[in-house]
Amino acid sequence: MGNPDPRGWAFARPGRSRRVRGFASVLLAIPLVLGLVGLPVNAPVTRGDELSDARAAQAQLKKEVAAQKAAIAQLQALQNGLASEISQTKSQLNGINADLTTVKTRITGMATKITAVRTAYNALVGRLASLDLRLTAISASEDRKREELRQRQDMLADRVRTAYDTDRTSLLESFLSGGTFTDLLAEMSNVVDVGEQDKALAQQIVSDQAVLQALHQVVMDTRTETDDLRAATAAQKAALDKSLAALKAAKAQLARLEKQVSRELARQKSAYAAVQRNAHDAARALAAAAAAQRKLTSTINQIIARQAQQGNIPSQYNGTLAWPMVGDVTQNFGCTGFAWEPAYGDCAHFHQGIDIVAPYGTKVRASGDGVVAYIGWNYADGADPAWIVIIAHSAGLETWYAHLQPKYPGNISEGSHVSAGQVIGYEGNTGHSTGAHLHWAVRLNGTFVNPRLFL
Repeated sequence: MGNPDPRGWAFARPGRSRRVRGFASVLLAIPLVLGLVGLPVNAPVTRGDELSDARAAQAQLKKEVAAQKAAIAQLQALQNGLASEISQTKSQLNGINADLTTVKTRITGMATKITAVRTAYNALVGRLASLDLRLTAISASEDRKREELRQRQDMLADRVRTAYDTDRTSLLESFLSGGTFTDLLAEMSNVVDVGEQDKALAQQIVSDQAVLQALHQVVMDTRTETDDLRAATAAQKAALDKSLAALKAAKAQLARLEKQVSRELARQKSAYAAVQRNAHDAARALAAAAAAQRKLTSTINQIIARQAQQGNIPSQYNGTLAWPMVGDVTQNFGCTGFAWEPAYGDCAHFHQGIDIVAPYGTKVRASGDGVVAYIGWNYADGADPAWIVIIAHSAGLETWYAHLQPKYPGNISEGSHVSAGQVIGYEGNTGHSTGAHLHWAVRLNGTFVNPRLFL
């Protein structure tokens, strides 16, 4: 074996110059070759710590992405429930004669659900930020490993160039004969003095390529997944913002309706204050009203029984009832704090119908198909009677419309049939009334019940 010329490639022997120049160009391209070969076909599978770490990172990423998707699904379920609550609340607010107590309860429920949605969304954003940090760290690892691989490839290329500078047969022929990178190293070990350090360096390159490939896959997977998750999280934020706007609008509308009702109640209480100035007179008025109510009820029972005997009223009513007028509900059915209502059951004061306030003279319509059982003054009220219309929908179901103006359309009278929605009178202020309103009541089998049960 000849000694390598210390002055390098330019001073190789003339007899070898053509072969030297040909192989020299290949050797100069070795770093590029090493970079393109990728993982050699016959190279051993690398199981170094770095490769294990890269694969572990990939597995951990899958777990985190799965957890993030599950969190998005849970948040979506919360959003769906909230959307349903918002829809129902809007329907109640925009419906005829909204029950403000029920609406207020729903709005409270909406606020609670929005708090839960916001908490879940913030957790989602935090997890997404964690994935972004992981992507940054893995990308940095990929860059470091790429630089390490480049340095080792350059180092091995330098050693191959040095090894070629000996008086041996061409290694290019061995490499181009179809052998792999590992075959080339084996051939080199037979031709030149390839030390254990060179072999370890070559194996390290193989290992680096496997690690780099794994790291690159993790980076690509993370980037794709985080982009998808970021879009899904943004959609959840848009839905949350929409819910917050709906809650704000619902609260504003509720406040407006409550203000209207409060103003009307204040007016009614002011009108009743004159009666309350004399407790004795107030008690006597309540007793008289209760007695008058009983007398009127007895009269109506007789009229309906007579109509039923004549076959004018069906034995049963099939269907629902509708609101007779659109307005603000100032008093619902049931126990009340208004002192002008009579006692009933366990309630010191009980309201047997629903009070609806609208502009004076608003048309009042029949709540359902039926027969006019009574229309006229409620003389049972005494010196200040109210104008009242009573419709029998069946032998056991009636609707009462009180405090109307003392006039009615010419196409109705006692005993005439009316259809649901037909005008039967006009809102007034007759009788013992604290202001223009309609008192709408439903009597079932002789007992006044909540009209909302029939809507």
